[in-house]
Amino acid sequence: MTDVADSFPNLLAPGRIGGMELRNRVVLPAMDQNNCTDEGLVTDETVAHYEARARGGVGLLIVETSAVSYPYGATARHQPALSHDGVVPDLRRLADAVHAHGAKIVVQVCHHGKTSSVDVSEGRPALIPSLPPPPSDPRGMMADTTMDELLRMATLTGGQMATYAEATAGQLEGIVRDFADAAARVQQAGFDGIEVHAAHGYLLSTFLSPAWNRRDDAYGGSLEGRTRLLVEVVAAVRDRCGTDFAVIVRLDGHEYGVENGITIDDAAGHARAAATAGADAIHVSATSSSGTGIGFTDAPLPWQPNQYEGLARAVKAAVNVPVLAVGRIRPPDAERILGEGGADFVSMGRQLLADPDLVRRLNAGRPDLVRPCINCFVCVAQNFWSGRPVCAVNARLGHYGEPDPSPASSPRHVVVVGGGPGGMECARVAAERGHRVTLLEAAERLGGTARFSSLTTPLNGEFVDFLSAAIADAGVDVRTGVRADAEVIAALAPDAVVVATGARRDRPDLPGMDLPHVLSGDDLRALLTGDGDLGARRPGPLTRLALGAGRLLGLTRDMGRVRSLSRFWMPIGRRVVIVHGDLVGTELAHFLAERGRTVHVLEPGTQPASAMAHPRRWRALHESRSAGVVFHTEAETTAISPTQVEYRHGDATLRLDADTVVIAGGVRADRSLADTLLAAGHEVHVVGDAGEEWYIEGAVRSGHRVGAAL
Repeated sequence: MTDVADSFPNLLAPGRIGGMELRNRVVLPAMDQNNCTDEGLVTDETVAHYEARARGGVGLLIVETSAVSYPYGATARHQPALSHDGVVPDLRRLADAVHAHGAKIVVQVCHHGKTSSVDVSEGRPALIPSLPPPPSDPRGMMADTTMDELLRMATLTGGQMATYAEATAGQLEGIVRDFADAAARVQQAGFDGIEVHAAHGYLLSTFLSPAWNRRDDAYGGSLEGRTRLLVEVVAAVRDRCGTDFAVIVRLDGHEYGVENGITIDDAAGHARAAATAGADAIHVSATSSSGTGIGFTDAPLPWQPNQYEGLARAVKAAVNVPVLAVGRIRPPDAERILGEGGADFVSMGRQLLADPDLVRRLNAGRPDLVRPCINCFVCVAQNFWSGRPVCAVNARLGHYGEPDPSPASSPRHVVVVGGGPGGMECARVAAERGHRVTLLEAAERLGGTARFSSLTTPLNGEFVDFLSAAIADAGVDVRTGVRADAEVIAALAPDAVVVATGARRDRPDLPGMDLPHVLSGDDLRALLTGDGDLGARRPGPLTRLALGAGRLLGLTRDMGRVRSLSRFWMPIGRRVVIVHGDLVGTELAHFLAERGRTVHVLEPGTQPASAMAHPRRWRALHESRSAGVVFHTEAETTAISPTQVEYRHGDATLRLDADTVVIAGGVRADRSLADTLLAAGHEVHVVGDAGEEWYIEGAVRSGHRVGAAL
């Protein structure tokens, strides 16, 4: 265990925003959950989501963006409505549930301006400061987006194309009144305050942006003019709700992807104006106006850790009210930022989706039991079509209609075969429910494919480490280096067996597949880590010497060390062709290109990385191409020779030079052990890739489901 006082003294210290006394400096920022009714009313699922994070110890919770003029200016029907008194009773249920656990809660209030999808779907123009809007590529969102995803996105607007109107002074006066009325309803419902959303390209954000606001009336021109609408909103709320009701303002510290956008100097001026008008705190984020998918991973959901830290520091230097930092900040960095005076509070969005009990675990001195966000964008992908966010590593997110796992009425002996994410999650849940769990893993270390994938995606390794700690804490009997067959399992006398042995990787029937430079994913893992058998693909003497030394020194057991050393040497040729460009092939391509390889990817479909959540795909393909990877779509591999790979594209037969060929496809479920055990009379459950529940998300979800049902 860790001495929490030494590890996170600043993060876990109490703080104050306006009239709110907060038990720590951890903030849940507003993130759409899309689980309100069709009329924007809070539901039991809404309450369950926020209550779980209050129970887990969060100091301040900010409810997802809520429409002050609903349905006008709303992004979706299923976001919270604040436009009439009928919303108050259900809002009060939410506030009471959170307060019962000692947390404070505010509501993010917003008019969504140019992204008001409900307006578009109902034939109303979206409001913006000036016409025309800044230029953008109309095909920007189409790049690296599948047709299915585009069709689902179109459902937000009913298939209608957006039109825009310049907001009149009269409309702005009404919107200011709507903000004040919404704040009064939030106060009546028992909340501790509001957050005025003046970021992320919504209406107030566009009025602050010189790129969007080119007005020549009182609401444009100078910084004073551009901040006028924000100042009027804050002043109206303060006047209506009094001084004890907290008012936070969320601002953009930077605007990506457009000329003449918001700069950090602008943001400092915006923050000063908001504080002068009565804001109790400033929450510093960022926005992108590029109109492209890749822009979304610049802002507001950053790809890089701590991406907006410098923005928060600059705003803090400009104002005398507390500043909230956000942007892929995890506990160790949060502690550092607070300790250095870079911010007063830290928001952790996706991390608190991944683990609602984060604060409770830190308070208990167990940071090793904090379930890490792996930055896969699975959660936020759903918001592009008003879906309910789910999480690759937290099976509970988005499934609040299902009961929490409860103590087993009759404890049993459960044998789990396979120590990947699905097997470990199943073992964890079953053991925490009171079952006696034995986990068998053929390799010497836990993690399965996820451990090897941490070579290219380090956060996967952190998730494996979490699961390893969690099953140890739950009392699971872990036995590594055990190849489980029917005889081994029968000797353990299980009441139930869970097969989580992963997928089978078949070699395609191609000329040249038996050549020594042609590697499957399993071959590559064996080559780099020593796990498995290379068979006929026995490397040369120098490679064998290097790998043997690595294994002897324990280097190949640590994917972090392998990843670092691979920048200097790898047993991979300089020219690499990867056959199949889905998630595994795309991540591997980027990894190899960063290490000086010339990489071509042959993808038989129309879209590489189609299994990735599309925001992650946008970024992953952008980073890969920037590193020099060339993707060939609708490319059917037909033959491999000692020096080339032949493929067909349409009617043309083409060839690529290759020193190494990696087969990244051919994965299929492997139920062979499950079928054998069923035939022997065992109760058998199958999770993860073995049961066609693909990737970490499918493995964790199926493992949790089986563990909860045993």
